[in-house]
Amino acid sequence: MLFIHGDSGVDIASLAKKSRSLLKKAEDLKILEKIYIDLLGKNGEINLLLKNLGKLPKSQRKESGKVLNQLKNDLEGLFQSRQEQLKEIFFSEELKKESIDITLPGRLNESGTLHPVTSTIFEISSFFTSIGFEIASGPEAETDFYNFESLNIPNDHPAKDMHDTFYLANDSLLRTHTSPVQVRTMEKQKPPIRMICPGRVYRKDSGLTRTPMFHMIEGLVIEENASFSVLKGLLLDFIADFFGKDVDIRFRPSYFPFTEPSAEVDIKWKRGWLEILGCGMVHPNVLEMSGINSKNHSGFAFGLGLERMAMLKYDIPDLRAFFENDLRFLKQF
Repeated sequence: MLFIHGDSGVDIASLAKKSRSLLKKAEDLKILEKIYIDLLGKNGEINLLLKNLGKLPKSQRKESGKVLNQLKNDLEGLFQSRQEQLKEIFFSEELKKESIDITLPGRLNESGTLHPVTSTIFEISSFFTSIGFEIASGPEAETDFYNFESLNIPNDHPAKDMHDTFYLANDSLLRTHTSPVQVRTMEKQKPPIRMICPGRVYRKDSGLTRTPMFHMIEGLVIEENASFSVLKGLLLDFIADFFGKDVDIRFRPSYFPFTEPSAEVDIKWKRGWLEILGCGMVHPNVLEMSGINSKNHSGFAFGLGLERMAMLKYDIPDLRAFFENDLRFLKQF
């Protein structure tokens, strides 16, 4: 069919063939969109022909309009079909670019673990907080008053030799135990008091079983009916909870300037007895210096080394393993 357009004629069959060919051969979505606009857009070739139907002789208008509309519908369908094909090709190529090769070994996100000393602090603290104890902390650089004098250890007291202290340039020192935290707590808080104070302590002592820095956790109870029997029952419960089993325990008389009477606690371990902590009734002088009336209140205290408890808990034979940061060792915990 020859469609007369202006002074020229358009062969609709050739136009249809050309249009279908262009749409089918479009290689990407942008080219396809341009072809669509040129053919079927508002000012596209097919729509211009439809707009000029009125210029045809009346006898040709109906047939020509029918043919052009049919062509337009066919090309619309062909465009949508080709568009879907190109979209599928595009998404397929994008998936290939972003695909994951599941045959490759994965990247493992290794999670850290708590240091065994930290785990021991948490476990011991959990036991005492569950029965009403509070956790307190204090400075590691202390004064002579809080580290010694307030604990019934004056300058000329021979007990000072037990602590071989690191003294600092500004008349302070590195605390040799966490007992100063107990004194600071008694100064600020009225009885009853139930507290523990874990932390680092420092002494000029080094060897196979000792290091210049180690960790302690000390406990203090100040109340009207505090007694050695209550202290003993508390420590028996704690030791059984920590080791998860009944162990043989003995209390031996000992001496600490800040407690009277004083005792050391041993447990039966493997082939013999092993000391694990010291304890006793708080000396009246310590209570009075902290502002507590020793006639109305009594108290008891205890202290233990966390490294030793961790070694026993986890069966670690060498103290140095705690400080060498060997990942093979730490990953076991």
